[in-house]
Amino acid sequence: MTHPSSKTVAHFYRHHALQWDEIRQARFVEQPWLDAVLEGLQEGGTVLDIGCGSGSPVGVYIDSKGFAITGIDVTPALVALCRERLPRHRWLTGDMRTLSLNARFDALIAWDSFFHLTREDQRAMFAIFQQHAKPGAKLLFNSGPENGEAVGEFLGEALYHASLSPEEYTQLLNAHGFDVLTFRPNDAASGGRTVWLAQAR
Repeated sequence: MTHPSSKTVAHFYRHHALQWDEIRQARFVEQPWLDAVLEGLQEGGTVLDIGCGSGSPVGVYIDSKGFAITGIDVTPALVALCRERLPRHRWLTGDMRTLSLNARFDALIAWDSFFHLTREDQRAMFAIFQQHAKPGAKLLFNSGPENGEAVGEFLGEALYHASLSPEEYTQLLNAHGFDVLTFRPNDAASGGRTVWLAQAR
């Protein structure tokens, strides 16, 4: 059974896709973290963007560095924008919780997407990360700074977020073949986001 909060998040992005995209263009706080996750990749390296949104600014930046993107998002209107902006890459409409591409990637990104899942669904995502990561692949995602659930507001609507404890994220990463490279709670340079950078063994 789908958690009501998950339905709410999907509805929010479907209802506000174009307005969200317009606002999203004005901020690109994640560039230093993208540089960290892409560092060392050969030109043509493959990047899986989980919750890719509209492909801008993240996809546009990755494209400019010469990497091949596969992106997935639950919102058809946002995936359509990805295909329009960056037609040479692969864009899929789907739910990250059921992602199974039978492919492994050089880098995985779940920026401003993973933290919308319930804690139970977040726990299950680590097997999906592992399934799609080449040895040595880096993984970048956001969480909250501590265990809990929070409902914020954006464009006048409630927007659900959840987080496990840092200790549990570390355990899950280790159990699924990842080592933590950086854990940065409440990173001021990223607008207060809590950021994880890990690497597959």
